[in-house]
Amino acid sequence: MKNFIYADKFFMKYGIEEKGYLSIIDGKFGKFQKEKPDVNDNIIDYSGKYIAPGLVDTHIHGLLNADVMDNTFEAINTISKGLLKYGVTSFLPTTLTDSIETLSESIENISNNYKKVEGAKIQGIFLEGPFFTEKHKGAQNEKYFKDPEINILKKWQEKSGNLIKKIAIAPEREGAVEFTKYATKNNISIALGHSSSTFEQAEKVVNSGAKIFVHTYNGMSPLNHREPGMVGAAMALKDTYAELICDGHHVSPIAAKIMMDIKSRDNIALITDCMRAGAMPDGEYILGKFDVNVKNGVARLSSGSLAGSVLTMNNAIKNVIDWNIATLEEAIKMASYVPALSCNINDVCGCIDQGMDADFIVIDNNLNVHETYINGVCKYKSDK
Repeated sequence: MKNFIYADKFFMKYGIEEKGYLSIIDGKFGKFQKEKPDVNDNIIDYSGKYIAPGLVDTHIHGLLNADVMDNTFEAINTISKGLLKYGVTSFLPTTLTDSIETLSESIENISNNYKKVEGAKIQGIFLEGPFFTEKHKGAQNEKYFKDPEINILKKWQEKSGNLIKKIAIAPEREGAVEFTKYATKNNISIALGHSSSTFEQAEKVVNSGAKIFVHTYNGMSPLNHREPGMVGAAMALKDTYAELICDGHHVSPIAAKIMMDIKSRDNIALITDCMRAGAMPDGEYILGKFDVNVKNGVARLSSGSLAGSVLTMNNAIKNVIDWNIATLEEAIKMASYVPALSCNINDVCGCIDQGMDADFIVIDNNLNVHETYINGVCKYKSDK
């Protein structure tokens, strides 16, 4: 089956195309052309709208009162379906620090059900923990912190059917270098976070293959002029990616701009770190074993620490545009291609390119999501 999409603007992998026709053939992107197709071809007209790649959230715990750690199909399917409204077509369900047994159950639940979800595609698993340290624990449960063990990762990856795409560790933990070398060799991206690491410790692990900094600035040793720490490492180390939670609470717009300017926007991955209170009213919620209060759109533990966010990816894009720290093209790329690239899933999602799955969104110039397509089929349509 072949359709053509007409729109005012297309955010292609290679750049922006103005006013033209993009072919969709059997659920895949075809070629872009300026000339009007044959009269017999089916044209879907989105005059006045833009076509962008489906967004990719590589760090998300929950949505709509569902959490990945609920360890049920219903939970991950609720998240998957709910994400369509916000323009997300691919995501990595993200775990929290817990016992090895509970994390094994989470991995098994996702691997058994990832092909059954009815909305955004599950492209892998992100294990956020348990290999962290206490000082910058955030909403991670220190009871289960431990040194990274290759044997545990082997068992998890076998249980998942090689679905683990990303795992976070603290670089100062014993065995971090060997663990990183093994994971990288097996196409698992190592991310660094919830850590009091020195610059030198972080650099050693990056030189061993680590390439992502988890929600940069948050949950890590800060930049100091005598000890640059994890933040300094995120700024200085080449060929790495920095996650940013651009909700206006986790990171100030200026701090976000500084990181973008230093690393370049080609190395910034917008993420949400959204927890179960995303797309829900303010109130009391649970994150892992912790009580969380959400007030005025900010999720906090009783200690006052931030506990994930209630941010959605479309709003992350809106924020960096409103803060005047990125162009629309840059913002879309930071919310799609860069996160996919950072986790080695850019071969299956993150851009509009010939032969890729036709996962895309229809937006207006105010960045409202009007429709979301999966494999060339409209799966969400705004009622506005």
